[in-house]
Amino acid sequence: MDAIAVRGGKRLSGRVKISGAKNAVLPQIFATLLTRGTFTLKNVPPLRDVNTALKVLATMGATYQKGPEITIDTSGINSFTAPYDLVSTMRASVLALGPLIARYGEARVSLPGGCAIGLRPVDQHLKSFKKMGALVEIERGYITLKTKRLKGCEIHLDMPTVTGTENILMAAVLAKGRTTIINAAMEPEVVDLADMLSKMGANISGAGSSVITVEGVEHLEPVDYTTIPDRIEAGTYMVAAALTGGDVEIQNVIPAHLGGVITKLREFGQKVTVNENSIMVQGQRPIQAANITTWPYPGFPTDLQAQFVTLAAIAEGTSFIRETVFENRFMHVYELNRMGADIKINNNTAEIKGVEFLQGARVMASDLRASASLVLAGLVAKGDREENTIISRVYHIDRGYVEIEKKLSNLGAEIKRLDR
Repeated sequence: MDAIAVRGGKRLSGRVKISGAKNAVLPQIFATLLTRGTFTLKNVPPLRDVNTALKVLATMGATYQKGPEITIDTSGINSFTAPYDLVSTMRASVLALGPLIARYGEARVSLPGGCAIGLRPVDQHLKSFKKMGALVEIERGYITLKTKRLKGCEIHLDMPTVTGTENILMAAVLAKGRTTIINAAMEPEVVDLADMLSKMGANISGAGSSVITVEGVEHLEPVDYTTIPDRIEAGTYMVAAALTGGDVEIQNVIPAHLGGVITKLREFGQKVTVNENSIMVQGQRPIQAANITTWPYPGFPTDLQAQFVTLAAIAEGTSFIRETVFENRFMHVYELNRMGADIKINNNTAEIKGVEFLQGARVMASDLRASASLVLAGLVAKGDREENTIISRVYHIDRGYVEIEKKLSNLGAEIKRLDR
């Protein structure tokens, strides 16, 4: 199993180009199930989760080719089942439900797996499909849906779930009549999916707000589409620059998607300069303590909570970071404390007393963003060559970051992957 070794103390400088957004491209891959034909997706990050999504489609009869862009041909779809061995490794596979039930009137998808960061139930998805006229059954670990045709209706989500909004949105575009999603997620990834669906011929209004309205259509067409940049990857490199006192230009970004992150970095005392398609972060000392509460977009993203915990760990003073989105997303804290951090967890809040420096240690990643936080910690950990930070179980990081060790090396970090 691979590991990543990091020797701390290197100041990062230079430019880093951000890849396409994992959380945008995954629903777009599943959206190709809504019609038969050939799609071309551009700016697709070469990630493990992307490969898994493509394999799910292949089990249903689709074919694909990978290169600088990905082509997907759904003409041969002959199965409506997403199997356990693939779905168990990636929760986003549940996004096959909406397009399958809308296009083919049936779907069978294994209950999802993925990162161990909380329950993340799919009840909002299923309750909505049922209200749209689908017969919903759960048996032997599989969700089965059947219908003659979905019917538009008014759906009130209990919470603004991203995958729930995306699944309902994909189901609604071919449903009969109007569907209104109230308390919809407003994330840029939801908007990007709606933009792709609209280009396919869907009739959608309100994406990016809390109320999305969809007028069902009879047919959609395959399209070429370019995915937005990954705001979470961008935020991770912004923190890396701040941590190391670096001077880094993060390129190929949409700054409007990172408003909350920019604000918080400045509260931590960092210099952030925003340009049209790039963001410059110049790390300042001392790092100042600040407080964060994660919240659905446009609030501070939960997917950057772990990275900012690492930043707060070496800040001057005490920071409080409150997690409101997932109930089990502080597992990285125990590993950071092994590196000398002073962090206490009280229910859903981390109290972080900044220390002068972190220490190199062997640590273990528990999920995707925890992996990133530990790599960041390694960048500023002290220790000789025998005391590097070694992060194991980094298969998590390959689910969401494109060649993170190469990109950090190009910025001056001393980091390498170990084949163990």
